[in-house]
Amino acid sequence: MGGSGGARRIGAPERRARLALRHRLTGPARASSPEEVADTLVALHGSDPATVYLALGARLADAARTVPATERALYETRSLVRMHGMRHTVFVFPTDLTAVVHASTGLAVAARERTSLLKAMAKAGAPDAAWLKEVEESALAALALRGQATAAELAEDEPRLRERFVYAAGKSYEGVHTVSTRLLKVLGVEGKVVRGRPLGSWTSSQFRWAVTPEHPELDLAEAQSTLMSRWLRTCGPATEADLKWWTGWKVTDVRRALKAIGAREVSLDEGPGYVMADDIDPVAPPTEPWAALLPALDPTAMGWQLRDWYLAPELRPHLFDYSGNVGPTVWWNGQVVGAWAQRADGEIAWRVLVPGGVSREAETAIGVEAERLRGWVGATRVTPRFRTPVEKELAG
Repeated sequence: MGGSGGARRIGAPERRARLALRHRLTGPARASSPEEVADTLVALHGSDPATVYLALGARLADAARTVPATERALYETRSLVRMHGMRHTVFVFPTDLTAVVHASTGLAVAARERTSLLKAMAKAGAPDAAWLKEVEESALAALALRGQATAAELAEDEPRLRERFVYAAGKSYEGVHTVSTRLLKVLGVEGKVVRGRPLGSWTSSQFRWAVTPEHPELDLAEAQSTLMSRWLRTCGPATEADLKWWTGWKVTDVRRALKAIGAREVSLDEGPGYVMADDIDPVAPPTEPWAALLPALDPTAMGWQLRDWYLAPELRPHLFDYSGNVGPTVWWNGQVVGAWAQRADGEIAWRVLVPGGVSREAETAIGVEAERLRGWVGATRVTPRFRTPVEKELAG
């Protein structure tokens, strides 16, 4: 989208200042409710259910309210919704964004998912698309009557959900799938169902299902422009590579959305970047130094594809698993400086990984955050779904 000659320079220190304030990581910037955090961050990673709560707790002024306030937002007022979004990943979004996410990113993924399911069933000699459609409509009707239900409960109403078929026969990853497992996943991506209450505590990964709240069908380009502008206000500046990675869109979609919202080009260490047109002015750093303990898959740590400005490359082998999922991280003044884990007795163990360590002030502040985290998590034990080398070691 043009050259960067003459564009305003935004260096790493200013990017860290923006991150600190806009991601609500400094004390004065902390929020009063889960809805406020989600609205600011746009999306909270939900692949690991505990991440949602830990990410919110790190940003709430009253962290002790994290669990009850989040459960109320997710399962009572429904002001937050857990659903598939960018990159075919589960996120928690503000409810007013569900239509935007569905139109901008969900529909294209959904079409591929349904095609894949039908092909897999055909190869296995399973019933055809008409049969699957009939089962789908029956299951959705049953779910609407129940309000929320597990796959097993739905199969009581629609027994055909229990039917099995062999997936990827002859491959190393061959497996037997039930219709319910694959179909509910497709319906989730299509925006027809969302995850409801878990079967266990807030760390449980087994969920009931619920029919998606009604939302308008939006134009693709309009939805992409809306999502792009919302994300850039929190995470800008970002490179084209960052935007393509975070959204999962084609580069042509990214460029079209940037043009539609009138994004301004700026100069970054990585090359050209983009901000909203009214967000070009310099941003001053926080008035006080700050520390944070963020969970695995936190939306800040996973917010950009190009991360050198806040995460030194030499730390990556310690902090990421083999699939590129970040583990729990320790932050000091806008940079990742270490890792943390919860031990069996509830202690929050942490370690500084940067060469030369950090100042005594930083160590004290990190210790305060570790105690704050332990205080509100209480007796609950949290193990990341995607574990990293240093997290395993610290957990003992």
